[in-house]
Amino acid sequence: MRSEFEVAFNEIAELRNLPRDIVLEALSNALMSAYRRDAGIGNAQRIEANIDPTTGRARVFVEKEVAEEVLDPRTEVDLDKARFYEPEAQVGDIVMVMVEGSMKKYGRIAAQTAKQVILQKIREAERTQLFEEFSVREGDLVNGTVQSLNTNLITVSLGRAEAIMPRTQQIPGERFKPHDKLRAYIMEVKKSNRGPQIILSRAHRDMLRRLLEYEVPEIYNGQVEIKSIAREAGYRSKVAVAALQDGIDPVGACVGMRGGRIQNIVKELHDEKIDVIEWNPNQEQFIAKALSPARVTGVYLEDDPDSGRTAVVIVPDDQLSLAIGKEGQNARLAAKLTGWRIDIKSVTEAVQEALENLDTAPLNTLAKPQMDMFAEAERILEKKALNRAVQPEEFALLGKLADAVQRKWMQSREVVRKERRAQIEAVKHTLPPGAFQTPIDALDLPDDMKEALRAFSTVGDVMLVALLDERRIKAKLAEFDDNALALVQDALARVVISEYVEPEVGEEALVLDEALIADAQLEAQPVVAEPPMVAPVTDEGEELAALPDAFPDLPEAVAPAKPKPQPQPQARPQRTFEPAPAPAVVETEEDEDVDSVLDKKGTKAGKNKKGKKGRQVMFDEERGETFVKRQRKAGRGDWQDWDDEL
Repeated sequence: MRSEFEVAFNEIAELRNLPRDIVLEALSNALMSAYRRDAGIGNAQRIEANIDPTTGRARVFVEKEVAEEVLDPRTEVDLDKARFYEPEAQVGDIVMVMVEGSMKKYGRIAAQTAKQVILQKIREAERTQLFEEFSVREGDLVNGTVQSLNTNLITVSLGRAEAIMPRTQQIPGERFKPHDKLRAYIMEVKKSNRGPQIILSRAHRDMLRRLLEYEVPEIYNGQVEIKSIAREAGYRSKVAVAALQDGIDPVGACVGMRGGRIQNIVKELHDEKIDVIEWNPNQEQFIAKALSPARVTGVYLEDDPDSGRTAVVIVPDDQLSLAIGKEGQNARLAAKLTGWRIDIKSVTEAVQEALENLDTAPLNTLAKPQMDMFAEAERILEKKALNRAVQPEEFALLGKLADAVQRKWMQSREVVRKERRAQIEAVKHTLPPGAFQTPIDALDLPDDMKEALRAFSTVGDVMLVALLDERRIKAKLAEFDDNALALVQDALARVVISEYVEPEVGEEALVLDEALIADAQLEAQPVVAEPPMVAPVTDEGEELAALPDAFPDLPEAVAPAKPKPQPQPQARPQRTFEPAPAPAVVETEEDEDVDSVLDKKGTKAGKNKKGKKGRQVMFDEERGETFVKRQRKAGRGDWQDWDDEL
């Protein structure tokens, strides 16, 4: 037979819709709080409580110190009793001892404390569970009942939880009464001290997305995809859809047979008009369809790096008001749907503007070959100004001329845009590439300034715009004081860009860098006292070999590295003189080689022996050495000995 505790325990778990473990933990915490309050012990002493969920038996264990003589039973225990729970306990050890006596002996205050702890723990667990339940459903639809209303919000009951719908998230013109049923979109779930705060919306564009998924099976199954949605709640919405499977009409699938599917959504959204448009990868055709139900004559795209993407749309005169819509609603929704800024002109307006600028470039080049067409267009405009009937073929002529003029404008502007893009790329290459991966949060600026600059995405974009056009940054910081731009510039100067990469250089710069590197490596080599000697080349192109045997102290001939070219000082002009009669010269093979080596060291390369004046190579038989005898011109110094031996 089930005990009363087990029945009450299960009843609490089912009523609160909580797991048994959470309820059991709440009861254990309540018992520990009650014992602390009844025994008067602090939070520093460890306490544990165990409850049997079947029988309801509760046991409380408290931490005590083993002592030979117990002075305070609340914190001390004798050795014999301690060894009952811990056989190896010794005096001075800390052991967990079960509290003796029944829990019924607790006083009234301790019982109330336990009750409050139980209720508090259960409420906290219930709030946590509700938050986890609805946070998963964020972005989904939910059915609720209107509980109360005021001027600012509507309180909606969702069963176990309550939600609010602010006035900004309500459909204009829609009225509710208490106990009315409604379907809303869970926009956000926040955690608060009083439980999860659930914010509902019926004006969010994803409300329409979820309704389409529920009403159209092709969208739910993934056969049709919703590309984009533009919505003004309560008035009009535009939805762009595309088929992901061949043989499916995306617009027809969303509308349904006789409009049954879309009419259910219209009724749910308080008779809001919904335009379903087939998405097209060609942006010109997509923009033309987005302006439906108006007919479009031509669409001309301008992707300007400064002003952004702009689409110039030319429509017939009778379609101008329909394309713009009431208070610009149709054009505004089309711009949101496509992501392009749309500029709508009538055919007459485009032709009139062209006639006024015929003398300016680039229309002056178009006016000469098309002079008859411009004259005819001017006649048609005069006829229209007099409220005379204009034939359809005359309107066709105006449309053809407007198309030619607009295309000419596009070509001239494209040339300017290419130059601007080249300028932007040149400036962009001067910035570190790592800046374009650095978020705006890396700037040392106040949070509100960072939010104002969030449109630039990265720090690199802010640097680029600051170099190209500071006015765009000033426009973003218009709500701040005059020092805002200076603060941004200082923050850009202090930011540390990671992973800096040098910009790409041209081929000539690479060749120059390689030459500089080679020169630096050459200059870094150690200086040799005696440069390596090579065999000189005579006038006849014959290479003369050096004699290592005759000069054992000299290093062997090697091919030196090409030295860095250095400017040579201008040589002093040498005076020529006739040598004095010289004694006989012993000419040997060694003498010829020695002369070639000395010629390499002492004279200019490229002269033969016949051209060398003022010296003779001689051999001393007594000493067995070879020496050079030089003769100097008289009057050049006070030297008395004219013979120098090497």
